[in-house]
Amino acid sequence: MKSRESQTRLKQFQVAEKTRQLNGIQIMMAEMEKMVAELEYQVASEEKKSGISDPSNYAYPTFAKAARLRAENLQGSIRELKVQLDAAELALEEAEAEFNKATALEERDQSQRLGKAG
Repeated sequence: MKSRESQTRLKQFQVAEKTRQLNGIQIMMAEMEKMVAELEYQVASEEKKSGISDPSNYAYPTFAKAARLRAENLQGSIRELKVQLDAAELALEEAEAEFNKATALEERDQSQRLGKAG
């Protein structure tokens, strides 16, 4: 049946799309984590250079303050992406289950056709 084959191809496409989305989220998270690490290094370096590590000190370096804030914002974004990652993993699992079901139905139909033809 052509409709079963079309359905199987659609499910296969959906699995590939969900996998692509999942990989995209993972890449974004990795890049953000790398930026956070770089910012934290820059903050530590600036604090060492100035000799002031207390952000509430009036003489605390402006660059360190801005970099610290940016790192905190990135960490918030990473947490939000983690929620999206969990949802994407669940969607991928569901898509894979639907694909496996469609594949099984298609194989069953093919074996029935071969049984009738033989």
